[in-house]
Amino acid sequence: MSAIETEASRGGARAVAIASVIGRFIVIAITTYLGLLAVTFFIGRVIPIDPVLAVLGDRARPDVVERTRREMGLDLPLVQQFYIYLKNALSGDFGNSVLTTNPVMTDIRRAFPATIELATLGTLIGSVLGVPLGVLAAVKRGSLVDQVVRLIGLIGYSVPIFWLALLALVLFYAKLKWVAFPGRIDVVYEYSFTPVTGFYLLDSALQGQWDVFRDVFRHIILPASLLGYFSLAYISRMTRSFMLNELAQEYIVAARAKGLSETRVIWGHALRNAAVPMVTVIALSYAGLLEGSVLTETVFSWPGIGLYITNSLQNADMNAVLGGTIIIGSVFIGINLLSDLLYRLLDPRTKVG
Repeated sequence: MSAIETEASRGGARAVAIASVIGRFIVIAITTYLGLLAVTFFIGRVIPIDPVLAVLGDRARPDVVERTRREMGLDLPLVQQFYIYLKNALSGDFGNSVLTTNPVMTDIRRAFPATIELATLGTLIGSVLGVPLGVLAAVKRGSLVDQVVRLIGLIGYSVPIFWLALLALVLFYAKLKWVAFPGRIDVVYEYSFTPVTGFYLLDSALQGQWDVFRDVFRHIILPASLLGYFSLAYISRMTRSFMLNELAQEYIVAARAKGLSETRVIWGHALRNAAVPMVTVIALSYAGLLEGSVLTETVFSWPGIGLYITNSLQNADMNAVLGGTIIIGSVFIGINLLSDLLYRLLDPRTKVG
């Protein structure tokens, strides 16, 4: 076999391997999403809330209730109801919200950018502070610095976020006046500012409205810092673990034996290798903030999808609750699979071909 044929054979095998990996990811994504849809559908059917009465009220006439039940397809067999639900969900139709009377997807498009903006800033804070703290704790293993960093992480895991949020409001808003009132933007700017992307910090900066930017920043910084703290607790703990594993490897001993500086050994070699699994950690932390910011948004009256779902649940608006749950679950699945794919691409040991 010639060199050209050998190279062509290798290229074909590599292409097949890559296609196999991509196909496996697609199958996993589809299966997981269908499972999510099935779980949300059956949860919506077993909870003790009648969707018809949620729309019409408790005093509706029986004939109106029965007609509405037929119009909503709730008189059909359960399998047929699931098929209709699946078809509508895949097309992005989650019905109308009882609370706002808008299509659920319209409400989600309005609320989700606020959650993304809050979670993104929180993840940035957690990553920028958590990674150096984790590295420092690993380098100073067993020292007072290590104990302090681990204590910070332990508090982040243990303290309920709503309790810490209330304390932060009392201190930084009520006492020190360092941050703005709960909400996303002051009423002074609410009707004069026109968002384009839905991300207020970005929109105000692009439009050159720096007074609006400062006001939005004063509103977002406290809830983002709290989410960043909980993200920091997770990221610093995992960074410390990864760094301890890398610092025990033989290549670190060899690097030190060659006379390389400790700074270069730690930041140029150990952290570089630990950064590969850290991609997955940071991505999962980000996904966790997107789905887990319900209590934070409620305490700070942040008009994101978490507050939207909470208000909908309190008003028995199950279309909105299930629609929001599916969207958050879909984002979590997507980020999880993307982080896994990035891990495979960045780690030479997992490359195909």
